[in-house]
Amino acid sequence: MIKLQIVGHLGADCIAKEVNGKNVINFNVAHSEKYKDAQGNPVEKTTWVNCAYWTDKTGITQYLTKGQMVYAEGAPEADGYTNKEGTVAATLRLRVLNIQLLGGKSDNQAGQNQQQQSQQTYANSNAGNVTNSGANPPPVVRAQPPADMPLDDDLPF
Repeated sequence: MIKLQIVGHLGADCIAKEVNGKNVINFNVAHSEKYKDAQGNPVEKTTWVNCAYWTDKTGITQYLTKGQMVYAEGAPEADGYTNKEGTVAATLRLRVLNIQLLGGKSDNQAGQNQQQQSQQTYANSNAGNVTNSGANPPPVVRAQPPADMPLDDDLPF
């Protein structure tokens, strides 16, 4: 299996739909890179990834809003097409297997702390086993450990 990992911001609020009796959450993630070209001019390049998260637990949709930073991993797919100008272009899609909420564009620390607590609560309440029949793999929602939890330094890796 080829696995793609992306960290970026959602370009718009997610859209949850039911397709053939299964729930899917669609969203777009943008990853931006800033660098200087050979002449020293600043360049900003943004890559968009269309994501589809097949899951029975759609409660996460309330957190998948425009500007939210997420980590998503899964199986990538690419398609070619001809755009309006007649140029061949490509689209990158991701069938999401794991998603983690990383934060948003909040200016105050209190809002960020409240958002992190609600995200952790959601992850903890949905970390159980999920049965999913059909071709789509079961979703994985991983909880983040509390910030004050000591880490075990005796791990062999």
